[in-house]
Amino acid sequence: MIYSSITALIALVAITAPTTAWTIDQLCDASFISSCLPDNAAPGVVIDSSSLTSYVANHTMGSTILYFCNVTFAYSHAGLNDRVQVNYFVPDESYFAKRYLSTGGGGLAINSGPTAGYAGLPYGAVTGRTDGGFDSFTNQYNTNGVDLLANGTLNYEELFLFGYQAHHEMALLGQKLTQNVYGLGNETKLYSYYSGCSEGGREGWSQVQRFGDQFDGALLGAPAFRYAQQQTIGYVPAPCELSAILNATIAACDPLDGRVDGVVSRSDLCQLSYNVSTLIGTSYNCAAEAPLPAQSGIISAQAIEVVQTILNGLKDSDGKQVYFSWQPAASFADATPTTFNDSTGLWDIPGLLLAAPTIQRLVNLVETNSLSLDGVTYDTLRDWIIFLMQKYYDTMQTTWPDLTPFYEAGGKVIHYHGESDNSIPTASSVRYYESVASIMYPGMSFNDSHSALGEWYRLFLIPGAGHCAPNTFQPNGPFPQAPLTDLISWVEKGVKPVTLNATVTKGPYKGNQPICAWPLRPLWNVDDLTCVYDQTSIDTWMYNLDAYKFPVY
Repeated sequence: MIYSSITALIALVAITAPTTAWTIDQLCDASFISSCLPDNAAPGVVIDSSSLTSYVANHTMGSTILYFCNVTFAYSHAGLNDRVQVNYFVPDESYFAKRYLSTGGGGLAINSGPTAGYAGLPYGAVTGRTDGGFDSFTNQYNTNGVDLLANGTLNYEELFLFGYQAHHEMALLGQKLTQNVYGLGNETKLYSYYSGCSEGGREGWSQVQRFGDQFDGALLGAPAFRYAQQQTIGYVPAPCELSAILNATIAACDPLDGRVDGVVSRSDLCQLSYNVSTLIGTSYNCAAEAPLPAQSGIISAQAIEVVQTILNGLKDSDGKQVYFSWQPAASFADATPTTFNDSTGLWDIPGLLLAAPTIQRLVNLVETNSLSLDGVTYDTLRDWIIFLMQKYYDTMQTTWPDLTPFYEAGGKVIHYHGESDNSIPTASSVRYYESVASIMYPGMSFNDSHSALGEWYRLFLIPGAGHCAPNTFQPNGPFPQAPLTDLISWVEKGVKPVTLNATVTKGPYKGNQPICAWPLRPLWNVDDLTCVYDQTSIDTWMYNLDAYKFPVY
């Protein structure tokens, strides 16, 4: 996580930090940590005390050195011969602020690496991550062979751990460990949070949807709610050709939000007014850049067909909508070829990234991470999606829209998604938010239901942003630097984020820039931002997934 103001963050911690005589060495003493292990914190969990390691470490933020105890231990489940490891960064008691934070992973990983624990340190939070029982914190779910016991035999225990169980247990163990280490009684409030993006966003929703009182607040970015596949057709455009189409789209749609800054803040207006077919016949030229050769030519009708097919989203052979796709001005990174075939003079079809292991291992139950597209049609993709939804609805399809337990427990959610996300369609987040609004507030008008939902769950579409990060194609766009600060203020002080704080780091408008909350959309008048209601624009986000005869939340 990038922090725009180290001083402000440290001040946020210092407001509530207790004063004690404990040193970090005393807190991290192995015998003391062993006495604090959270036995009986989670049903069926058996902690292996001999696996415990603890040592003092530190993390530098600006001119401040944050000391913490790095604690790792393993546990198993009664009746199973398994082993799950959890890792917690336990801050020096002098700036502990009575907070616990769970962190998620990305891709097919259930954690974000050893630096994930740094996310909570500036906020005085004990911060946790899990290995999901995959034998290592660096192993991923279905690329390291932990999802199958053998060809044809799914490892259901690992499936449930990856789906939601490991994060649930990590939170229960981490919360209890925190209470034990700092001697917090039942009368002392321990605020619990979650933060994650992409797969980490899905993992967070798996907790919010199932365990209503587990977290006081959740910060969830670009969640991988559903597993859908990238489509392609016979022609594979050159990378330079795709970049030319993308850059022309950005240039054409940039002014639609009222300000020319190199950022497409209104991809909905772009969708309504811009036609990429106008680019057919225009030239493109890119110098050689290893390993790619020089590329030049004119934008072809075939390239535009590829782009338009992607933007239209997946449709079956009857023309029915199976899934949505990226917004206009999102890069085509997941569809861009990276190798040139010298013998044929053609660009090779790009790799299938996470799609191949997902289909092979979770649909076909075969231990391989490669997949041939021979004979695969759009109807095949539709059938794979339906199969995945049906078989894994209770584990991987994290779209349960009834959040009543979380709401009744007083929980708060900040949900964000880059509007130019090139990996997970931004519309997937809009669809889930709309699903929650319709289920939680049936019978209400659109405006009334969204007003009620916005009191505890707010969705922010980040102008120009890519997947969980700023966008190199739109570098002048804003991006939230410390959204956990906004969540903590909302949970602990009741300060609802009417807009989300973000920062522009490049271009003529460097500085702070607020992000509008859905369904309001940004509109600029010189330097003045207004968050406007535009039903025509809103309607572009509402897809009729008529390829299914059942609700898709």
